Amino acid sequence: MSSHPRVSLWPALLIACLATLRIAAQSSDEVERYAEQGQQALAQGHYSEAEGAFEKLRELQPGVAEVHANLGLVYFEERKYEQAVVALRQAVKLKPGLQKSETLLAASFSELSRYTEALPGLEKGFRSAKDADTKRMCGLELLRSYGGLQRENQAVQVALELSRSFPDDPEVLFHAGKVFGNSAFLAMEKLVKVAPNSVWRHQAAAEADESQGSYDAALAEYRQVLALDPRRPGVHYRMGRTLLARSHDKTSPEDVAAAQSEFEQELQMDPNNANAAYEFGEIHRQAGRFPEAQKYFELALKSYPDFEEAETGLASVLMSLKMPQDALACLQKAIRLNPEDEVAWFRLAQVERTLGNSAEQQKALAEFARLRHQLNQQKEVEPAVSPHEVTKQVVDPNAQ
Repeated sequence: MSSHPRVSLWPALLIACLATLRIAAQSSDEVERYAEQGQQALAQGHYSEAEGAFEKLRELQPGVAEVHANLGLVYFEERKYEQAVVALRQAVKLKPGLQKSETLLAASFSELSRYTEALPGLEKGFRSAKDADTKRMCGLELLRSYGGLQRENQAVQVALELSRSFPDDPEVLFHAGKVFGNSAFLAMEKLVKVAPNSVWRHQAAAEADESQGSYDAALAEYRQVLALDPRRPGVHYRMGRTLLARSHDKTSPEDVAAAQSEFEQELQMDPNNANAAYEFGEIHRQAGRFPEAQKYFELALKSYPDFEEAETGLASVLMSLKMPQDALACLQKAIRLNPEDEVAWFRLAQVERTLGNSAEQQKALAEFARLRHQLNQQKEVEPAVSPHEVTKQVVDPNAQ
């Protein structure tokens, strides 16, 4: 991590400090004044002023652990980690029960790349933290320390727990993603070393090439997989997906036909592969072969009843076959499965118009317009062949 996570540890530490100072035998108006100045400055984020006040307090009250604890906190906030270590060590020496100071000391070690010294305190803080901010800080610093010590497996475990505890935290998502990506890279690197000619290595290479848009290379690797294991499940499906992706890049009817052949071969080996059945049905739908499309969409739904894209695709086919009531049932289920699918709402509006339900048609169109506006604002337009496992349904260009 390039910087430490910003956490709110200072309130508890300052309260303890002031309480201790107010009962100290040698307490004075001067001590009270500096303590209040330090507290106020730290609360406002004026760290330089807080540093001056707490350094004065340290001169006046060198035996009070909480003074050193708060000064260490100020140094930490200022990224003066060497000075933070000195102050926090003194605080813990004077009063070993200052748990937050122990945690902050461990975080300071981590920021100084002294990972071995950091780990015990960070692991303890991550396990026993009562508040979310402390757990988050310890977790992020653990990712840093485990990464520095090349303990990838432990880093992955912490990243998983952080992701569960803070699912919408962008910093957590960023660092957890780096950990997961690095772990995957190392696993693939090891696979290349220990089994360079294995079916697993070729399949990993094929999927990596496919994800990067290197379709020719991906197809070559998938063929290597089939040469080693001709009945390997899922490979013909992935080849079909790759050919579809290449067809969109090159506008190649030959690739679409080849993809159809791959999906057909997949279904011969595994009739329950709902994705292959869906893709086969979508090719037929786009070609205007509606009875065949209906057959394969229904096959996909038989294997996977909650297949939202298949319901939406089947609805389009049923409309083309003049079966609007059946299409309505498909679209209602698709929307229950995914209320954010703009294509399903658009097709629902078409069905409601065909059935003469003007009010329902307008409701569906309004929801479609809302979702389309939201999508345009986000500037995230799904490609025809999406990074998902299947081709996404899209609003038909010639639809009214």
